[in-house]
Amino acid sequence: MHPVRPEFVPDPSLSQAAMEALQRDIAEAARFEDDLGFSPQGIAHSGDAPDGKQTTLRTGDGAADPPLVAGVDQAFVDDRAVSAIVVLQNGEVVERVSAVERTEIPYIPGLLSFREGGAILAAFAELETDPDVVLVDGSGRIHFREAGLATHIGVTLDVPAVGVAKNLLCGTPEQSLDETYPEGTRIPITADDSVETCPGGTVIGHALQTRQYDSPNRYINPLIVSPGHRVSAGTAAALVEATADGYKLPEPTRLADSYADEAKESVE
Repeated sequence: MHPVRPEFVPDPSLSQAAMEALQRDIAEAARFEDDLGFSPQGIAHSGDAPDGKQTTLRTGDGAADPPLVAGVDQAFVDDRAVSAIVVLQNGEVVERVSAVERTEIPYIPGLLSFREGGAILAAFAELETDPDVVLVDGSGRIHFREAGLATHIGVTLDVPAVGVAKNLLCGTPEQSLDETYPEGTRIPITADDSVETCPGGTVIGHALQTRQYDSPNRYINPLIVSPGHRVSAGTAAALVEATADGYKLPEPTRLADSYADEAKESVE
């Protein structure tokens, strides 16, 4: 896969002001409603699995070609980013690729795509398959300018994308995230004054509880899920929930995380 919107390819040489201006343009180009080539309701678990075992995904609508779901994650070796992509179909890995690029700038909150985006796009260029949806380890619309890593990559490639983050970057949850919630809980996150490009009160994502311990003495924090491009907030949460097979992380990004660690071992 190659950029459809090359003007949005992240350029780490830009000034911070120019990066932020580009993110506003990306947010304007992003579509936070469903435009998928498959029914989101078509992805479902084929059965319950015990902890630590993977369930197989199936298309509930009888489609001949189940959607290709890609996961994207990164690892780092010194000043180099190792980007890994794992593509699944019906719960089976059909392709995995990786790429290594130097990071030109340090981590700056809200500008992650300019640090990591080059490696991610380089990995996408190695893919032979064309994913139907991409789950990215990072934020999507839950971002100061509605243009997190998942939105930046999704718009640049014009592919449906979902942001799957471990921490809340901005916005206001409708309920406290310090409580313990059962699996399946979705807490809307709305735009507030920290989101400069979006009307206050707009639902920009969800805190999604994909897994929880039965013991009251142990708990798992929810994931922060938001639409990246061509996906609505509700569908983004549904896709992550459907692909979380007994783990906190959805299976595509969980496998991408493992593959990124494997790939970085070959980086000198």
